[in-house]
Amino acid sequence: MIKTGLLNPALLSLLARIRHTNTLVIADRGFPYWPHLETVDLSLVDDVPTVRQVLEAIRPNFVIGRALLAQEFRVHNPAEKWANLNAALAGIPVEFKPHAEFKALVPGAIGLIRTGDTTPYANLIIESA
Repeated sequence: MIKTGLLNPALLSLLARIRHTNTLVIADRGFPYWPHLETVDLSLVDDVPTVRQVLEAIRPNFVIGRALLAQEFRVHNPAEKWANLNAALAGIPVEFKPHAEFKALVPGAIGLIRTGDTTPYANLIIESA
């Protein structure tokens, strides 16, 4: 029985299948659903958990080579939101793309983790190193 770290069996299973340069999406509660893409829904209520909380939880078990965000994240959110997410991404190269381009990359991901985050454009694509 797992005593510490990630406890969600669906999330553990998804992470175990990600290999070098595969991508994983961590999305807010309103992100579109792709029927062919495995989705682990962790949403409970508004902002529980957030994208940042999920990122921080999986980071010890996931070697991230780079992260992608929508350019709109910085436009539609206060600087403090970006500073907090950027702190959680410390040491990871970050790229910004227009939201439409960001969404076009989603179908190539191994899976998607849905959160309860209500932050506009809080979606994140992380690529394994």
